[in-house]
Amino acid sequence: MYSRKKTISNPCFIALCFMLFIYHINLNAQIVIGTPNLEFSQACANESFNTYNLSFVFSKESDLEVSNQFLIELSDAEGDFSEATVIHTSNIGQITTSPAALIFSLPEETAGESYRIRLKSTAPQATSAPSVAFPAYYKLHDEPFAINNMVPTGAFCSGGSYLLTIDYPSSENNISPINHEVLTFNWHKETSSTTSVFIAEGNTLNVTEEGVYFAKTNYGSCTTDSFSNQVSIVEITSGEADAHIISSLGNPFCPDKGFTTLSTLSGLSYQWYKDGQIIEGATSQMYHTDVSGLFYVQVDLGNCYASGEIDLVSELFESEINVDSNITLEPDTSIEVIVTSTADNPIYKWYFNNNLISGESSNSFLASESGTYKVVIEETSGCMASKAYHFTIEKVINYFPNIPHIPNIISPNGDGVNDTWIIPKHYATGTKTQVVIMNNRGKTLLKTSNYENNWPEYDLNLATINQIYYYIITTSDNNVKKGTITVIK
Repeated sequence: MYSRKKTISNPCFIALCFMLFIYHINLNAQIVIGTPNLEFSQACANESFNTYNLSFVFSKESDLEVSNQFLIELSDAEGDFSEATVIHTSNIGQITTSPAALIFSLPEETAGESYRIRLKSTAPQATSAPSVAFPAYYKLHDEPFAINNMVPTGAFCSGGSYLLTIDYPSSENNISPINHEVLTFNWHKETSSTTSVFIAEGNTLNVTEEGVYFAKTNYGSCTTDSFSNQVSIVEITSGEADAHIISSLGNPFCPDKGFTTLSTLSGLSYQWYKDGQIIEGATSQMYHTDVSGLFYVQVDLGNCYASGEIDLVSELFESEINVDSNITLEPDTSIEVIVTSTADNPIYKWYFNNNLISGESSNSFLASESGTYKVVIEETSGCMASKAYHFTIEKVINYFPNIPHIPNIISPNGDGVNDTWIIPKHYATGTKTQVVIMNNRGKTLLKTSNYENNWPEYDLNLATINQIYYYIITTSDNNVKKGTITVIK
């Protein structure tokens, strides 16, 4: 008898061995990522600064696959990673050695005191422990803003309240943080010239105690420039309170910038007055105007009243021009146009027929041509307003000049020069001199004893370039002058 060796050739057994081999390899291809080391204690980001650094170690370097990427995950504001946000992903194969460093930025919706960060690798997969907690805010708004329409006072009747609100929309130079819906606001009350106490959170504050109040955008432990003006609130127990009035363009104001808005403290109803007279329809908290005057407002606060006034002054400079808007000049004459003004450091621009006249920058100009003119006064400091004057010049034709001889050539081409037959004054209208003009066939074209130097009054329809006409001038004492008139087409 003899024994026989058994050879294992079952395909299932071979596949099982292969899978165990692969599992053994994967079990050994693992890395450990250390806790992220943050190179900051708090993250206060804004539009101009949003770059933060961290460093970390991992092991083993040799187990990193070539396709690996490291991810930075940000928790929620309470440090919870259940809905973590990936805020940075490294390039494939970018990091191959330990220790390593990464740079990241915060999302705009970041706002809280207890954020954490952790790291992940993709090949092989591994996750670090969370970092230490840190405050983080993205400051969407980081500049002063307005409350109470910038009116520095408010008043409420005894037993009542006064509502403070963040202005929306604000002026173009004071963008309101209300534009950002994710922001929240903290209201404070002054306790001294340098200290204050937190009162409440929200977009408004209902004040029931006297004091000085202001609001700040809630950026937690991060410093901020996003704070409001201060408002002093008083309680009226008797009499009438002062209703402060603010001009949005200041006082004095520049009307060249448009209307200024007069604002007063908040109340139930309002009535505005100007120079002692009621302004019909002016019954809102704000009144728009572009004129100077003594403005007064009465505010109904419920069981009491507040009133105030402002002597509003326009800074528009005074000026005048020494000519009328329509000027008539004799031929070959001119006129000096002069403008004067109280403008600060003015410059002058002169225009003729809507074209800037080069080299003319003084407050005077010698005008001689027919046409339309404009001079613009521009104030270069202070209010920096401008004002324009318009005028026209028309040259008149002297139909009765003092000429010594009877002309024998005219050119009626409409150019304003020698268009009509103009004779000496002692033959023209008012001298009882008879003037007869005939064509070359003897036909009388004009016969008058009151000649006004206006022939021809109509188109002669000249058939040739030059045409000859004849005249006979007979004075009241029968002195006769005869001659020809050559008409040049």
